[in-house]
Amino acid sequence: MAEYKMTTPLSDEDIIKLKAGDSVFLSGVIYTARDAAHMRIVASLEKGEDLPFDPKGQVIYYVGPSPARPGKPIGSAGPTTSYRMNSFAPILIAKGQKGMIGKGKMSQEVKDACVKYKACYFASIGGAAAVVGQAVKKAEIIAYPELGPEAVRRLEVEDMPLFVCYDSHGNDLYEMAKKEWANRL
Repeated sequence: MAEYKMTTPLSDEDIIKLKAGDSVFLSGVIYTARDAAHMRIVASLEKGEDLPFDPKGQVIYYVGPSPARPGKPIGSAGPTTSYRMNSFAPILIAKGQKGMIGKGKMSQEVKDACVKYKACYFASIGGAAAVVGQAVKKAEIIAYPELGPEAVRRLEVEDMPLFVCYDSHGNDLYEMAKKEWANRL
């Protein structure tokens, strides 16, 4: 397993070198969106409307952060369970999105889209929301403020610690771990 420092936006070349299990310290701009925001984004796509951001090369973090404390850009920012975005992720990946950040397994359709369009699914550290939040240097709501914690935010992050769960080669860290542990029993 390798370790990489990467900066958004991500390219095909960035994604191709990643393998399930690799560590990535991500810097640059990422966007937040959960289920309600994804529904609106996909509806906008279907209507041919402008999106809150161009998905090409971008990473979406599945998070609904807590309010920021005074002097901080964001509160706790732990990942939400990703399977709720299963129906939306392949659509955005096809539009150029290069990564998603969350926790837990996603669907086979998401894995297939990662292979077909050269994208990956990153896992963030669950249960350590304050630690992940420390990587966020700036946060601003750019769309759907009425959704509260689920509003779309533009985050500037520095060395956000992530693991590659699904890579663009069809590998799945969850399945790899199951096999490894089954072989140990």
